[in-house]
Amino acid sequence: MTDDTAVVILAAGQGTRMKSRMAKVLHRAGGKPLVRHSIDAALRVARPERVFVVVGYQAEQVGAEVEAAGVRTIHQKEQKGTGHAVMCGEGELAGLGGRLIVFVGDCPLMRAETLEQLAETQKSTGAAAVVITTEVDDATGYGRIVRDRDGHVLEIVEHKAATSEQRKIREINSGILCFDSAALWKHIGELRTDNPAGEYYLTDMVSIFRSAGRKVAALKIADSSELLGINNRVELADADRILRARKVRQLMIEGVTIEKPETVTIDADVRIGTDTVIGPFVQITGESVVGDDCRIGACSIVHHAQIGDGAHVLPFTMVSESKLEAHAHVGPFARLRMGAHLSEHAHVGNFVELKKTKLGAGTKSMHLAYLGDSTIGEKVNIGAGTITCNYDGQKKHQTVIHDGTFVGSNSTLIAPLEIGEGSYIAAGSVINQKVPPKALGIGRSRQVNKEGWKKAVKGD
Repeated sequence: MTDDTAVVILAAGQGTRMKSRMAKVLHRAGGKPLVRHSIDAALRVARPERVFVVVGYQAEQVGAEVEAAGVRTIHQKEQKGTGHAVMCGEGELAGLGGRLIVFVGDCPLMRAETLEQLAETQKSTGAAAVVITTEVDDATGYGRIVRDRDGHVLEIVEHKAATSEQRKIREINSGILCFDSAALWKHIGELRTDNPAGEYYLTDMVSIFRSAGRKVAALKIADSSELLGINNRVELADADRILRARKVRQLMIEGVTIEKPETVTIDADVRIGTDTVIGPFVQITGESVVGDDCRIGACSIVHHAQIGDGAHVLPFTMVSESKLEAHAHVGPFARLRMGAHLSEHAHVGNFVELKKTKLGAGTKSMHLAYLGDSTIGEKVNIGAGTITCNYDGQKKHQTVIHDGTFVGSNSTLIAPLEIGEGSYIAAGSVINQKVPPKALGIGRSRQVNKEGWKKAVKGD
């Protein structure tokens, strides 16, 4: 990151080829909107106050993503091309000095390291502009890089405006340029709309600089996948696949074991500690954080969750917007949601669901339970089939179970309810009144045996 680099991200278009009512840059790949990938890369080369996103179509929705990322917006009310988009920001940009990187908001595979190399190339060459290029087998739809006999960049010709000979060129424009800011603002007024689209092409700055005797350089990169733009759902899926493959590779290099990585889905902002083992077909999404030495079992889903060191999420378990402290265990076939919280060494077993419920250290609920809107203390045992009845048809109510309590199997706890420290709840009870500490709570009718009943009724 440098103080003399600014970035403009072009994100004003609708993206009609997506066949969507939603702005193209809001479509998601790798777990977040396309524009957020571009912003994240930009923030590696420029400070937030020097990163700008040009918004137009669905400006409010796109602007919300920009604001959440902590960078600034430029409004382009009419979409008249890439050059026009930059012109719309002249008031904010012209006084910044240094260099200006311009790239598109639907290019999620662009690595921050490549942008850093681009800025360094402009700085070291002193070129008025540096353009990132690459070679592809099928250049349809891309601007072509036209060079002179010595290999210097002469111009960039958009596909619509290219001649048949120029369309044979395989070296393409990425849409990513780095300008000497002073040179850009001195000459940007020379852009014209005399092209088939009737737009101001920012790439025309290359020929304008050449006419003015200024140097234009190219940074040719080998990995053309970095420049993959998103124009339809097929390309979106391709980008998603590449981003996720990058993520699992990065995690494995950093010390995470991922079994059958081709089956695993991990979002870009997920963090996972060393010596954690991720099973096949796991999904870890959102801004989840998984600590060291954890185990995430096969087919589990972890979403916006915090998993502490040494915790285990056993197979086929869902943990959403919840927290496991160190060495907690959950699953298999369990569900934690909406702020569930397992303290250290707490255990939740198969077919147990927790919602807005905290289990204290060492507490266990191992089978077939629903615990909602509850605060449960330390070293509590929740028997199989226990249910907290937290909803009366109009409001949710709290259940509080204090330390050391034993709740027998098939208990029904009707909230609001408090169960005192060290107390016992008899199996099969319906409890709707406060249970004092160290008391036995029983809420069931007395058993009655009708001897000879079968013979009287059935005639047996």
